[in-house]
Amino acid sequence: MTARIIDGKRIAAELRGRVADEVARIKLEHGLTPGLAVVLVGSDPASQVYVRSKHKQTQEAGMASFEHVLPADVAQEDLLALIGALNRDPAVHGILVQLPLPKSLHTETIINAIDPAKDVDGLHPSNAGRLAGGFAALSPCTPLGCIILTKSVHSSLEGMNAIVIGRSNLVGRPLLQLLLNENATVTSAHSRSRELPQLCARADLVYAAVGKAEMVRGDWIKPGATVIDVGINRLAGADGKTRLVGDVAFAEALDVAGAITPVPGGVGQMTVACLLVNTLRAACAIHGLPKPGV
Repeated sequence: MTARIIDGKRIAAELRGRVADEVARIKLEHGLTPGLAVVLVGSDPASQVYVRSKHKQTQEAGMASFEHVLPADVAQEDLLALIGALNRDPAVHGILVQLPLPKSLHTETIINAIDPAKDVDGLHPSNAGRLAGGFAALSPCTPLGCIILTKSVHSSLEGMNAIVIGRSNLVGRPLLQLLLNENATVTSAHSRSRELPQLCARADLVYAAVGKAEMVRGDWIKPGATVIDVGINRLAGADGKTRLVGDVAFAEALDVAGAITPVPGGVGQMTVACLLVNTLRAACAIHGLPKPGV
């Protein structure tokens, strides 16, 4: 048996198409253009590529895109002043400060300064707390993408055994809450969990978000399980070239799993698409409009 490859690129493109349709509809019916502001501090090449991608896809969806690029040595009070201005700007419905920030800035203070209603990264304590409590909240984009990818295989996750390997605030913890909201039975694990292979082997759904290249081996996977690989790691090959791999040993898992996301071409494709979903949802909520159909 060879696993079905979950095509994140195709699913993300379809999602962006649905977002664009909803944006066009609320523009027509309500004269509202959702706006996303992205703040980039410094000149990290990976972050620059990511921000360009966000800008392009935001515009393609018919939304307004606002980019703010600040020097790496920006004073914290200046960054906080910019966030304050974006909080007050009626044209901006989503604010995203690209992480990681330079060490001279206090990340928690910056995140806490964002208006929770515009926190499209879902990292503000207000949104994290609401999600943990099972209330409506803006959820972090990558976990949201993981759920959508899983639902491309299983229409309902109710009663399924899931394991989330990783406990970051960006992926592991919010993914746990989203799975509970789907009525899955969830095990939270991490790199220090004992008997991790045995824990994995019981799971119908495996989410690898631990940041260790190919840590999850094929013989950890329950036959027929769905595997969502959140990891993006660079490995140097024998030829000196680097290649991207996930947290799952893909070739091994391919022979055991029922469905699996590739790296690249899986979860990463969904993150920006879900950012657009969150911006659209935030715009509708801020203006008291019904939740959009996406």
